Amino acid sequence: MAQDDEKTIDQLNDEADIAADYLEGLLDIADYDGDIEMGIRNNRPVVQIVADDDSDIKHLVGKNGEVVDALQQLSRLAVQQKTGERSHLIVDVDGYLKHKRQHLRDIALDAIDEVRETGEPVDLQPMNSFERKVVHDLVREEGLKSRSHGEEPNRHVTVYLKANADDEAESIDQDDYDDADQVEA
Repeated sequence: MAQDDEKTIDQLNDEADIAADYLEGLLDIADYDGDIEMGIRNNRPVVQIVADDDSDIKHLVGKNGEVVDALQQLSRLAVQQKTGERSHLIVDVDGYLKHKRQHLRDIALDAIDEVRETGEPVDLQPMNSFERKVVHDLVREEGLKSRSHGEEPNRHVTVYLKANADDEAESIDQDDYDDADQVEA
């Protein structure tokens, strides 16, 4: 399937079902209690693991979301193995991605306020492509510009005032959008 072709609701639901079955198997092996919720958001299948016991579920998030990211990558591979097609499946654990996105918004808004107050560019800490994309989107919504600099894993975003209309095209780093297929909500 071409990357530009949109998948049908049935295809997206099938991907979510495959991923849910895979994750249920992993939860059984690891002896974790958790419920699986499925849905579709922004034309992407979404599978969320939720549990009553906060202490166990935190292990499924890991430090800085490393475990939830790994679960997402493994689930995508399981879907690809069954369907033969690449999946843009999102896996979340107990709302971690929502909290992460809000934290990133707070960081970006603080930088935007500082740029507006001082007129000087502000460099943010290194971020992965998903995190940079969240920042770029918010900066653009707020009428400023941003650009990514550096090499992974030290790639970071700089926020600037927009000087003129030509800056609109420069304010987006396409690599961040192309690579933002990591953990995303």
